[in-house]
Amino acid sequence: MNTPAPPQQKPTTVWQMYRSIVGIGAFCALLIVSVYQGTSARIADNRARFLSSAIEEVLPAVRSTVEVSLDESGSLVAAAEAADLPAYLGYDENGDLVGAVITARGMGYADNITVLYSYSFELQAIVGHKVLESKETPGLGDKVELEPHFLANFEALDARLNEDGTALANAIVTVKEGEKTEAWQLDGITGATITSDAIGSILNQASSYWLPALERDARDFQPPQSIEE
Repeated sequence: MNTPAPPQQKPTTVWQMYRSIVGIGAFCALLIVSVYQGTSARIADNRARFLSSAIEEVLPAVRSTVEVSLDESGSLVAAAEAADLPAYLGYDENGDLVGAVITARGMGYADNITVLYSYSFELQAIVGHKVLESKETPGLGDKVELEPHFLANFEALDARLNEDGTALANAIVTVKEGEKTEAWQLDGITGATITSDAIGSILNQASSYWLPALERDARDFQPPQSIEE
């Protein structure tokens, strides 16, 4: 008895393959968009909470902030929209100006380092510092977040301006560990030289940009009636 031959399947055409690929691509795109829309608000809220906590860490006296930017003339104005590297004026519970908080970024050993630091108008010094984002080598580059002698730099790191108020009186620089002799120098970290050098460079560049305008305009700045709590 002869066994009937199994039915032959028609070969898949190019058009059928194309439709399948397009359909899968469209489904994946829709899934990505749906996940993003469902989580973006939560991600933004978490980032805002983290930033608020970091600001309080580097400037404990702050109770409210207003984000600021520089206009085309270099004058301090309320920021029209959130910036990638924002700067804030910080106020106490009485609405008095207590300092400024600046975010800055620069190249470290492995990748960009993003830092947040606070500036005291009274001391004309950087008085707080926190690494927000870093991909430096664990155990080496992350020493800038842990080493007590390095963190001590930010008890009052001199950032005063020159007599004209147009630039730093002294560039903020990192020196070798144990060789700090000036108030504007960062006592570096042996074994994490590149990372600690990068922190000095980041602070110097950001302070050179922000501090002339902050010192000139911040005390007379009129914040919006509603400022971030």
